[in-house]
Amino acid sequence: MWRYEEVMPPGEPVTLGEGMTPLLHARRLGERIGLERLYIKDEGQNPTTSFKARGLSAAVTMAKAIGVDTIALPTAGNAGGAAAAYAAHAGVRCVIAMPADTPGAIVLECRAFGAEVHLINGLISDCGAFIASNAASNGWYEVSTLKEPYRIEGKKTMGYELWEEFKGTLPDVIVYPTGGGVGLIGMWKAFEELEAMALTGTDRPRMVAAQAEGCAPIVDAFDRHAATSVMWQNAATVAAGLRVPKALGDFLILADLYASGGAAVAVSDHALMQGCLDMAHDEGILGAPEGGAGVAAIRSLVERHKIGRDEKVVLFNTGSGYKYLEAWEAAVGR
Repeated sequence: MWRYEEVMPPGEPVTLGEGMTPLLHARRLGERIGLERLYIKDEGQNPTTSFKARGLSAAVTMAKAIGVDTIALPTAGNAGGAAAAYAAHAGVRCVIAMPADTPGAIVLECRAFGAEVHLINGLISDCGAFIASNAASNGWYEVSTLKEPYRIEGKKTMGYELWEEFKGTLPDVIVYPTGGGVGLIGMWKAFEELEAMALTGTDRPRMVAAQAEGCAPIVDAFDRHAATSVMWQNAATVAAGLRVPKALGDFLILADLYASGGAAVAVSDHALMQGCLDMAHDEGILGAPEGGAGVAAIRSLVERHKIGRDEKVVLFNTGSGYKYLEAWEAAVGR
């Protein structure tokens, strides 16, 4: 992703080779759903197997550049793994707070990279409160979502890559699994920058936020055409990355959805894991449950004639299913 250095933060990149993930024409899955031009951007092929590598590469790059010795963040899972890996590569200490029921593979990788891991009985919001209350007294530099300016700069490169991979054009629709939603916000920022540099026109993709029915604050707010979301009570879903009861940047996510003429869709855990199975059977991609939510959201929008058969649609599979073996075992067994 550092190929876009002119629009990236300054500093010697702390990189593990993130970015330029495959954009695959999903012909068989598209035929199953009813689309001729469905593409999957497979972020599971990043270092630490998720899109979180992008944001943490940028954040750790700048933390090291300004002399930070310890970073800290709350996470629903994959951001913690990425933070721990890039901190290890940079020689920086890393403190992570994550829900106690985070998938075991993610807890293991964080500890393997040498991070100090705190398992919290609660949700990512409780983990955020733990980090916020302990950061100042311990000298930790918070790299929590949207509490520092650099993670979004890494995430925006997904938008630049789509522009490059589609040879200077953009798709009609982007479907993005949305927990904290910084990837969606970042791509919209990239499109604004591309337009400002006269590299695109004013037309932009319709942005679609895919969420789980057990934690759908953005969908609820979108349906009410509200500017912000309401804290979701008793959040529960097999897709750990979507279990964010209130995104810090909810007002930015919603503004981008409205501006793009997009949508927000909630799907059941059964539907999202079926989406994972379809993606695996048809395209050979073992996706994260969050990616399966995107498949299910597209199916719903096609059935409701909100996406046309000939439109160019990009689904972001935000991570690898190999970290979610508990969910996959249940789905394959079913």
